[in-house]
Amino acid sequence: MSTLTTSNPLLQLIRRRYPDVTGKALLQSVTLPVLGIALFLVAWQLIAPQINTSLGNFPTPANVWEQAGALWQEHQNEQDRAAKFIEMQETRNARILAENPDAETKIRPYPGAPTFFDQIGTSLVTVLAGFALATLIAVPLGILIGLNRYFSAAANPIIQIFKPVSPLAWLPLVTMVVSATYVSDDPMFEKAFITSMITVTLCSLWPTLINTSTGVAQVNPDLVNVSRVLRLPFWTHARKVVLPAAVPMIFTGLRVSLGIAWMVLIAAEMLAQNPGLGKFVWDEFQNGSSDSLSRIMVAVLTIGFIGYVLDRVMLVIQKKVAWDE
Repeated sequence: MSTLTTSNPLLQLIRRRYPDVTGKALLQSVTLPVLGIALFLVAWQLIAPQINTSLGNFPTPANVWEQAGALWQEHQNEQDRAAKFIEMQETRNARILAENPDAETKIRPYPGAPTFFDQIGTSLVTVLAGFALATLIAVPLGILIGLNRYFSAAANPIIQIFKPVSPLAWLPLVTMVVSATYVSDDPMFEKAFITSMITVTLCSLWPTLINTSTGVAQVNPDLVNVSRVLRLPFWTHARKVVLPAAVPMIFTGLRVSLGIAWMVLIAAEMLAQNPGLGKFVWDEFQNGSSDSLSRIMVAVLTIGFIGYVLDRVMLVIQKKVAWDE
């Protein structure tokens, strides 16, 4: 089969970067996904009007696209109002300081409700914080479990018991514990953020923990023997021998953990009414307007797209770090 030959600069660049890629393979990699999406949209467009709900017909792709534009316009309008609110305060403060240079002035944050795009930012910050905390716990603990079979035997029942617990079961406990222990007159973080972050951590750390311990336990025995012969200290053994060999398994666990973290967060936000995309979906469901279903579909597609992007980012990092794959 002939390799890719063309005068198009973009395709020439692809040919230089991937010399083994054929024109047919490139065509299939582009057209088949596009064809799949087109068939999905056509099926959606045909089936949606046939589904009647208490809020009207199920939204078509055109309805969802229209509401996506409306949500963006609402965000722009809210941004303009916020800018005017800050500008008014700055003008007022300038007038006060002109009359009394020693006067104390302050800028209050805009009190408007968060928009759909604000909720996206809130969810992303929360999921990344929970995922980072889960990684900080799971990777070191997984290394210890993988290196010590006695510790592994002791920890295994606990892992097997807590691994399948749903976020819906964790959330009430986390909410009560955070409310009882996180008490401050000037808290650094909101309780809702802490609650969602801990729930995400508790539900997403297990794949990373299990994969890390498995990867460490499967390190080439020859490498372990060399480390013993050289009498490397524990931390040097873990850092120079164990960790590099276990990196592919660790990143496989991290990818799974990040996907679980994203799904758990949306569920937690819906149930606890914490700020984020989950709360947006629940609020629209409770709103019950004729546009609610379309707005919920916008959120559903956004959640799926962000989950896909997060997975692709982790895959790129994995390929950069896991050099033996």
